[in-house]
Amino acid sequence: MISFESDYNNGAHPQVLEQLMETNGKQSLTYGFDEWTDSAKAKIREACEATEAQIWFLSGGTQTNATVIDGMLAHCEAVITAETGHINVHEAGAIEFTGHRVISLPSHQGLLKAEDLEAYMDWFVHDESSEHLAQPGMVYITYPSELGTIYHQVELKAIHEVCQKYDLKLYVDGARMGYGLAAEGADITLPWLARHCDAFYIGGTKVGALCGEAVVFPRGNAPRRFFSIIKQHGALMAKGRLIGIQFDALFSDGLYLQIARHAIEMAGRMKAMFKRKGWQFYLDSPTNQQFVVLPNEEVARLEKQVQFTHWEPVGDSHFLCRFVTSWATTEEDLRTLERILDEA
Repeated sequence: MISFESDYNNGAHPQVLEQLMETNGKQSLTYGFDEWTDSAKAKIREACEATEAQIWFLSGGTQTNATVIDGMLAHCEAVITAETGHINVHEAGAIEFTGHRVISLPSHQGLLKAEDLEAYMDWFVHDESSEHLAQPGMVYITYPSELGTIYHQVELKAIHEVCQKYDLKLYVDGARMGYGLAAEGADITLPWLARHCDAFYIGGTKVGALCGEAVVFPRGNAPRRFFSIIKQHGALMAKGRLIGIQFDALFSDGLYLQIARHAIEMAGRMKAMFKRKGWQFYLDSPTNQQFVVLPNEEVARLEKQVQFTHWEPVGDSHFLCRFVTSWATTEEDLRTLERILDEA
């Protein structure tokens, strides 16, 4: 059985594990006050060209979203996202659990459009009873999106301008940040992102780490007492070095983007295999997630030898399936997949 089910069903990239092993016998301060965490922060500041950035390492993606959103919003404020947004679909109501409503707007192949945001905010400010509504305080987007699509500078800049017009914070979920940065045709970089949003996180769990995400407040604008907010949300690691060491490795010698480029190259070759079979793609993803519409009988045949995600039915005769590559995808994996596909 080969797996294209997700990009975090393996352990960690060997270079990350190597650094964990090399430092394993050394003692350090706890809760992220250690030399490797300091080194990782310095490397991320350099990568973002943001010398004033405050950086925090949290345990996982859902904890990060809940902590950042709750920490940056007032009690009565809500967060706006595309209807396919991760916080709206796949986090078990974690944001609402903290007391903040999630307002969903139309999704365009996974992306939020500035014109939809503008239309909603125009309606909100002209509603005479707006004080009785959940108050929009933040816009949440993912880069890349849950469907593997990416924003370009012109699109994200337009969203940023609407946020500035209506005094909304802009927060970017970067669980798969590396794959967005390394995608063909991408024009967004970490320095550009640091100049155009209020907070973002760089995903480690899905890009080569055992666990952990790096939250960046690019202008030193972290919420007051954010350390305590992280702890209150259960996202603070007592052995903070566990995450710091991994990000120190990921941001050494370009490893983070090397991992992403490898996964994207593997995804492109896999995509070509599906195209040769004449199967339809749900959309054109330039990242490591590929969404293929398969006949039900083909789904039943493939799932006996290949792990992938069964996304949703498409009519009565087809199913939308997701195939994902990662740092761990090998040449042998692709050859095996091609052989299985050709058996049809």
